[in-house]
Amino acid sequence: MNKQLNIYEEASRCLLCEDAPCTKTCATGDPARAIRAIRFDNHKPALRWVKDCTDDDLERAEQACIHPGGPVRIKEMVRSIGSDDVADDTYPDLRITFCGIPCENPFFLASSAVCTNYEMVARAFDAGWAGVFYKTICLQEIKEVSPRFDAKHSNGIHGDFYGFRNMEQLSENPVETDFDILRRLKQDYPSKVVIASIMGQTEEEWTRLARMTEAAGCDAVELNFSCPQMKHKGMGSDVGQSPELVKTYTACVKSAVKIPVIPKMTPNITHIAEPAAACVEAGADAISAINTIKSVTMTAEAEVAGQRTISGYSGRAVRPIALRHILELAQALPQTELSGIGGIETWRDALEFIQLGCSNVQVCTAVMQYGYRISAASRSCSSWWASSCRSS
Repeated sequence: MNKQLNIYEEASRCLLCEDAPCTKTCATGDPARAIRAIRFDNHKPALRWVKDCTDDDLERAEQACIHPGGPVRIKEMVRSIGSDDVADDTYPDLRITFCGIPCENPFFLASSAVCTNYEMVARAFDAGWAGVFYKTICLQEIKEVSPRFDAKHSNGIHGDFYGFRNMEQLSENPVETDFDILRRLKQDYPSKVVIASIMGQTEEEWTRLARMTEAAGCDAVELNFSCPQMKHKGMGSDVGQSPELVKTYTACVKSAVKIPVIPKMTPNITHIAEPAAACVEAGADAISAINTIKSVTMTAEAEVAGQRTISGYSGRAVRPIALRHILELAQALPQTELSGIGGIETWRDALEFIQLGCSNVQVCTAVMQYGYRISAASRSCSSWWASSCRSS
């Protein structure tokens, strides 16, 4: 006799196929989307995507599964879920306002390797993300090393990972190319929020990049004071640890543009609220936090030309640290809007940031691991999410 099915363990077997065979076979529903919802902790809303499916429909979908270890047990998984007590027409609206900007929902791409060109961001927008903090733009020539990514796995099969290390720097595109991409994104997706992330070495560079951001039609500008692995001196987290420098650069950007200005804080500091408060004194409209944590990964796979070095650490392992920094910021700057970053994978993770005071959340590592479609899984959450957001 088979033991009772654990729906989350079974959903985790799903390969998250693009153009999934199970859904292509099923004319009455979307089993693939239902499985994604279960996988990301939304088991009751998952029923919305298969509510018209018969057992025969689900069996055909299961037979179409291409998992090499045997098909995901779709019918048994779906039929194990109790009925959702929230009707489709009563699911709350997830629209928010951030820095006075209307947003379709609280989910944004974080400035990172998941948003380095037009096609990547367009795909994310099509999947339902409300906005993007585009990969940081600078005036220096950036040449990335390869390999520059490495994951920390919980077992030897190297499937799921709990932590992620990167030596990623800033955008390698020419400055004019990036701002043309941002201009086209805003033109083609006017309801989406397009935010440029910039980094300069001098007041003149910060001012120039900020004005280019505004000229491109971006909704806001993020000031990257937090990248942990910049090879150029006077940039990244070295700046973010100095209240005097972040105040100076925030002030010069505020005087140059009318769009909202959002400094991004480094976690590689004892008291994160000190530089953040300096930014607010200079006129910052909101604060983003956190960037990745400085770390060293000692695996052979992490070597570049036989060398290892300090890199940024992210993923679900850093979420408790990120939440600690968000709490400190919320307590020290109760009137300042916050954008939360750090180890967010499920809607429950995002809710923790919002309950601590964030207006929205940014995601990177989970998108690298699961793809842009996790936004749809998070937006299919229960009414508890929205009621909790309203009471925060």
